[in-house]
Amino acid sequence: WVEALPVGNGRLGAMIFGGPQEEQIQLNENTVWAGSPYNNANPKALKALPVIRKLIFEGDFEKAQDMANKDIISQTAQGMPYQTVGSLFLHFPGSENYTNYYRDLNLSDATATVKYDADGVTFKRVVFASFPDQVIIIRLTEDRPGKINFTASMKSPEKSVVSARGKKKLELDGITTDHEGIKGKVKFSSLVKVICSGGQTTLNDTSLSVAGADTATIYISIATNFINYHELGADQLKLAENYLSGALKKNYTEALNDQIAYYQKYFNRVHLDLGVTDSVKNPTDVRINDFAAGNDPQLVSLYFQFGRYLLISSSEPGGQPANLQGIWNSRLYPPWDSKYTININTEMNYWPSEVTNLSEMSEPLVQMLKELSVAGRKTAKEMYGAGGWVAHHNTDLWRMTGAIDGAYWGMWPCGGAWLSQQLWYKYIYNGSREFLSSVYPVLKGASEFFNNFLIEEPEHPWLVVCPSVSPENSPAIHPKYSITAGATIDNQLVFDLFNETIRAADILGKDKNFSDTLKSKLKRLPPMQVGRWGQLQEWLHDWDSPEDHNRHVSHLYGLYPSNQISPFRTPKLFEAAETSLRARGDESTGWSMGWKVNLWARLLDGNHAYKLIKDQLKLVKNLDYNHINFGAGGGTYPDMFDAHPPFQIDGNFGCTAGIAEMLLQSHDGFIFILPALPGAWPEGTVSGLKARGGFIVYIDWKNGKASKIKIKSLLGGNCRVRSYDKLAADGGFKLEEAKGENPNPFYFVPQIKQPLISPEADIKPVNLKESYLYDFQTEAGKTYVLTLSD
Repeated sequence: WVEALPVGNGRLGAMIFGGPQEEQIQLNENTVWAGSPYNNANPKALKALPVIRKLIFEGDFEKAQDMANKDIISQTAQGMPYQTVGSLFLHFPGSENYTNYYRDLNLSDATATVKYDADGVTFKRVVFASFPDQVIIIRLTEDRPGKINFTASMKSPEKSVVSARGKKKLELDGITTDHEGIKGKVKFSSLVKVICSGGQTTLNDTSLSVAGADTATIYISIATNFINYHELGADQLKLAENYLSGALKKNYTEALNDQIAYYQKYFNRVHLDLGVTDSVKNPTDVRINDFAAGNDPQLVSLYFQFGRYLLISSSEPGGQPANLQGIWNSRLYPPWDSKYTININTEMNYWPSEVTNLSEMSEPLVQMLKELSVAGRKTAKEMYGAGGWVAHHNTDLWRMTGAIDGAYWGMWPCGGAWLSQQLWYKYIYNGSREFLSSVYPVLKGASEFFNNFLIEEPEHPWLVVCPSVSPENSPAIHPKYSITAGATIDNQLVFDLFNETIRAADILGKDKNFSDTLKSKLKRLPPMQVGRWGQLQEWLHDWDSPEDHNRHVSHLYGLYPSNQISPFRTPKLFEAAETSLRARGDESTGWSMGWKVNLWARLLDGNHAYKLIKDQLKLVKNLDYNHINFGAGGGTYPDMFDAHPPFQIDGNFGCTAGIAEMLLQSHDGFIFILPALPGAWPEGTVSGLKARGGFIVYIDWKNGKASKIKIKSLLGGNCRVRSYDKLAADGGFKLEEAKGENPNPFYFVPQIKQPLISPEADIKPVNLKESYLYDFQTEAGKTYVLTLSD
């Protein structure tokens, strides 16, 4: 399965196995999940909350965690799994003795191709998931008329029935499974229709056969009875019929052309050229295997664009967000249920969406946030007696918001706070006041929860999130107990959430009294702290161990994806973040290495970030993608899917974002050109990356220096640029040295309180490469050219 090639249109996904004798097209539809609408809030939580808090403040973490396990963690459902529809199998008699076999996934037009010769005939298959027509299309051709012969059948691990339907169609009807006491009620129908040129098509009860055709086009239509997260009842068969009949109104060429046009309007926005060597002649798995020791810069470009391809293919407006495996899953019970893990993984899926110019692809996440803000309001009230809305560390199609999986992992009420960051990012990249107004209730609701939930800890006293955890980690002094108060990531998340809600309210001219309340509480949040060995503390107390190599680096959220830690504004915290990251080590699970590419890029160390890319592009040869084995180390499967292991798509998305972050940053009050360029990329071109403030950027560089920069302003206003190289304006505008604060309202630079520095901490000054900062005014729609100064 991790050698098969993925196609998708956001709603439908397929894995193309490419066998000459038997082709398997494994199928997914993004609402095929186990269970049905439910609520998993634990009603005992409200009474237990003050007792658990008291135990934590007294240092009795064992009793606090045990009590949270019984009275806060859900005692019912722990989340529903994302499930497969099944597979279409095509059996080709006479293809046993094949030669000249070839297959590919073409990222430029989103098609998968299989070619081979058998008995003197060249056979070809092209597969794509049509965005405009909402079906999967398979085109079979050969170079000698009348030689296409195959039998089609369907199979599903779900409760299902396969039958022949009128007008020469196969039909698969099924229903998803019960899970953890929740009745499976998602009904689905899949229809397979073949249109042939020449030859004869016949059906029996469970299969379809074609003999002697010149060409054959196979259409796969899938639909479910899903209406929304709390309602089922659509006519799945009628919907599948409607998709199919609509697709059949076009011929194959029209369908393919429409598909390519739709896809390329997104994909073609960004181009990356890092150079090409002879390695491109090798198969992808060989290139991955040889990457660390070889010279193959184009593989980085390919991996970058593969991440963009996967995001377009798994997260389309109007559908569901990309889950833990995007949209591709062959199991009824995949690893971690392939649901939404919102203590890093779901957020990571959308890190590339703005910077790589795919903002539309985050719309399903925005819709999920709106739905969670409704479902989570009930959970906040029932479990914590709080206003606003809450989500813990997981959710699913049914938008469950209760705590699951045990207190060590699940006692984390900050999932909504982290997810909400995507709303602010979308605004500051695109500048739509209308969008900000539409999502402001979500931001406000998340802030309302923490306004009620924060509690004064007795030592300082600061306002802290309690009970909580630092996601999936615990301090060495009590390694079995993660439950805590005031974890650094929680403080950082609430800091960002309150600031963003205040700014949004100010932009929209509303809720001044609520903003004033948040401002007063902001002042009482714990500051980030530097510990005894110079590290950024992960917990409220100095508990970090330099021997801790946990794959989660949650306390570094403030460095990335947030912008609270900066070499220019908070140099001591910047140095402490680097100390922490070095101690954690490089090689880890796949998604963690993707995160670390971004972190080293933010630390302005391109060579170290590139080293992590080499670690990520390491071929994983154990192809059992269901085998959970953290100790085996992460990497990349032969089809370029990220290996946690097993497969998780967040590593692909995280590394794509990291490559962009090495070439362009815009979080610190300016657009930073080539901030973390590694020595391995001395020459290159990137075009179409997006910066905060609505700027589209083109960079050409040679000998490690930017030679030409073009910046298109979509919104107008001040543009501030930082570069390691001296720049000269071109095209008749004035480039001035930057002075004072940047007046561009879309650059959000938080005001961080002075950190507490432990007297034992040995903090070295940040050694920054010299850089230059420039200002110029822009008009919306105009492009500005900057060249390297003599």
